[in-house]
Amino acid sequence: MESHYMQGLDWAILGIYFAVLLAIGVWASMKRKKEGSLFLAEHSLRWHHIGFSMWGTNVGPSMLIASASAGFTTGIVSGNYAWYAFVFIALLAFVFAPRYLGANISTLPEFMGLRFGQSTRNILAWYTIVTVIISWLALTLFAGGILIRQVFDIPMWLSALVLVVISAFFTMLGGLKAVAYTNVYQMVLLIAVSLILVIVGLDRVGGIGALVDKVPSDYWVMFKPNSDEAFPWLPILLGYPVMGVWFWCTDQSMVQPVLAARNLREGQLGTNFTGWLKILDVVLYILPGIICFALFGDTLKNPDEAYLTMVENLFPVGMVGLVFAVLTACLVSTIGSALNALSTVFTMDVYVKNFKPGAPQWEINMVGRLVVLVGAVLAIAMTVAIDAIKGLNLFNVFQSVLGFIAPPMSSVFLLGIFWPRCTKRAANFSLTVGTVFCLTVGILYLWPPEWLSVDWPHFMLLSFYLFVILVVAMVIISLTDKDKTHYQIPAPISEGWSRLSVALWIALAVVMVALYCFFN
Repeated sequence: MESHYMQGLDWAILGIYFAVLLAIGVWASMKRKKEGSLFLAEHSLRWHHIGFSMWGTNVGPSMLIASASAGFTTGIVSGNYAWYAFVFIALLAFVFAPRYLGANISTLPEFMGLRFGQSTRNILAWYTIVTVIISWLALTLFAGGILIRQVFDIPMWLSALVLVVISAFFTMLGGLKAVAYTNVYQMVLLIAVSLILVIVGLDRVGGIGALVDKVPSDYWVMFKPNSDEAFPWLPILLGYPVMGVWFWCTDQSMVQPVLAARNLREGQLGTNFTGWLKILDVVLYILPGIICFALFGDTLKNPDEAYLTMVENLFPVGMVGLVFAVLTACLVSTIGSALNALSTVFTMDVYVKNFKPGAPQWEINMVGRLVVLVGAVLAIAMTVAIDAIKGLNLFNVFQSVLGFIAPPMSSVFLLGIFWPRCTKRAANFSLTVGTVFCLTVGILYLWPPEWLSVDWPHFMLLSFYLFVILVVAMVIISLTDKDKTHYQIPAPISEGWSRLSVALWIALAVVMVALYCFFN
């Protein structure tokens, strides 16, 4: 295996990274009770496990590359997708998490089953399984495979296989506990290496003052006017909440560490830690692109190469190997969390609920491991199939299509929790008919036929409009529904709130408002 990026010392450091990762994963797996559940780490996760796991699941190499590219071309404005998230992480901490933990659930489809009944649980279970396989596994592997193929010059199938084998090993061996413990190690490494890259880059530019002078002034503005094609402020303000509720509050891969919290206090502290970590997204991922613009803006033709250009030109031998260890860490973290979420939902919501209600724990764990294996094979096959289709940036296309999945999920969970009158028929309508409707609009938006002449709004604003349509439809269906079967909204847990978590969330809100004021 050869790479023009990597030399002998780089390979040695990469090997050390994998050795430490393996040791932590095995150690964490040994801490798991022999017959304990693989899925929720025996409700043992502390705040730092939760915070690093949620942040690590959110971080992928494609995010690093894309964020640096966005910083290179537009400045910090794309940081809205990181900083605005704190509102919805807080919603998870104080509205959703108390109800999830109070209901003592393993999966979010199980929660919706308590709210609306078994049919809703079945629909949402398969909905989640398909979403995890396509968005979290296949697309993450595709994006990571491109990067690894570029660096190590190996085929896509081999790139995907290596990543899946590493991730599946921890997931099958120790479940969520192994994934969470290795995430802490990997994210600390990510912060350290990315921060070194920023510091070295700022030193090369001549400091923060010199950087400000060398890039356009609008690179430091978070809110662009509505006339801006890429980042108009109103669509972001209205549209991101639809995506934010879905991603941070209702997605199994993101929420599962909170479900595994030792108690509500740890869950709320962990989500708060995630909120603080999201501030670093701009510093660690977007700022390198801005620095790259100041240093290499005249020579770099492809903004997507901004991150690797910084690494290649600023880091000495050895540090390059550490960077690729970090990029691998991002992939392993995301894929491991996704495999664990897939295994949990299929095993608990499909196998145990519908086929073997009385299954012993050893059998449940065995099925969970088999699902990890099958999910890994499916993800590799889909990754190779995506790579075989030429002439289309399928990663960007699929990411856009996934944006149209958010309105049904957000509408069902928000009305399901905040409006007791919402009925099962309304929820099932949004999850089935609503999903077909949103995906149809998404396909027409991405591939408009010649006969269709529509002046489409911004993508984020379109997502908001779809959400409003589904909410109105659900309200009408609920009010006219003759089925009087009434399901209770699961009550929030009554104990476990702490003054410390509330104080830290208030502090985070103050800091975020101050940051937005400063950068406008």
